[in-house]
Amino acid sequence: MPHIIVDYSPNMEERVDIAALCDGLRRAAIETGILPMAGIRVRAIRATHVSIADGDPQHGYVDISLRLRAGRSDEAKRAATDHIFAAAEAFLAPAMAIHSVALSFEMRDIDPDLSPKTGTIRDHLPKELP
Repeated sequence: MPHIIVDYSPNMEERVDIAALCDGLRRAAIETGILPMAGIRVRAIRATHVSIADGDPQHGYVDISLRLRAGRSDEAKRAATDHIFAAAEAFLAPAMAIHSVALSFEMRDIDPDLSPKTGTIRDHLPKELP
């Protein structure tokens, strides 16, 4: 159940393809090898109102959160964090080269006892996938 939430300033829609960013994050999450593909969900939420740094409306941000069930080692989570952040950084590099953009990422565990889950996505995936 890794959920990746991309929170971003409205001006980022003029600078990058947000849907492509979401897909790139999904692929990077799979590449980590520790996040189950069937559970990965990536969504982007455009902030309606923002005020950044000195208030200049040209500033933008992309804040990425990854929530996952507890149980992975700190080493595995660090490697996954590094990999996914690097993918986001590479994707956003062209925009960051010419615009004022803050990029952040946070991974956090969810207590499985307090987070019930159910679903049928796995039933609809090709059988040869992990």
